[in-house]
Amino acid sequence: MKMKKLLSIFLAACLLTPATGAFADVETEARAVIGADLTEQNIADVYAAFGISRGSVAELEVTNADEREYLTGYVDDSLIGTRAISCVYIELMPEGSGLDVTTSNISWCKPEMYVSALATAGITDARVIVAAPFEVSGTAALTGVYLAYEDITGETLDETAKLVGTQELTMTAELADQIGSFDSVEIVNELKLILDETQNMTDDELRAQIEEIASQYNVSLTDSQMDQLISLCRSLEKLNSDELKAKVESVQKTIKKMAEAKTKAKSFAESIKNLVSAVGEFFQRIFSSFKRK
Repeated sequence: MKMKKLLSIFLAACLLTPATGAFADVETEARAVIGADLTEQNIADVYAAFGISRGSVAELEVTNADEREYLTGYVDDSLIGTRAISCVYIELMPEGSGLDVTTSNISWCKPEMYVSALATAGITDARVIVAAPFEVSGTAALTGVYLAYEDITGETLDETAKLVGTQELTMTAELADQIGSFDSVEIVNELKLILDETQNMTDDELRAQIEEIASQYNVSLTDSQMDQLISLCRSLEKLNSDELKAKVESVQKTIKKMAEAKTKAKSFAESIKNLVSAVGEFFQRIFSSFKRK
């Protein structure tokens, strides 16, 4: 009896003692970053998109001034705006897990663009949700991810890498309007893999190289788009080419899976559309038959 009583006391103490280890790390390994200009209802909507309750993770705030620090010079001022709206949830994952990015109410920047840009900035193993209470471009979201990542890890990401990551996100988004999001990301990643060669090229030689890469994706680029890619490539050359190459290789499988999933989803949607159309035509024929009688 005495042993059973001691065991009961021990179990009760375990239940009452604050959790340590894996459970205690939940809060420190995840952050929510909220735009400073959101209302309480806006914030509630964003947390619903995150799929978590407010207070379950540490919350940080990002301002429009914070966003402008990385966006000015890369994004049209009208896209930056004057309010901080974009929000992010980030949860660090074990090394080798890769990046898992989803979006809600983000109209311009696609998940695959965030994956590629985050890898450039130095973030490769995390689950990220980019959300807003209403539709926004999503260009400012990287600022929140940088803030959260540095708060979780206590490490400061390379400032040049952060700026280049932002430049990459906005440029691939602009390119995607004409050539598609996956092609724009793939072309940029092909350039990342040959930076040790491009840094010794003249702009004319680099232009020819970019044309060759684009042709592999059956893409024709305008002079303006070519100039943007040359500018981005020169920015990428400021980073460690070997490290960047390794980061690209680490996210290539993720981007490929995302492309395959998108294709399957599109195919499924077409199948449903065709099925609905066929059913509609079937009933229309039946009704027409009854009318003739």
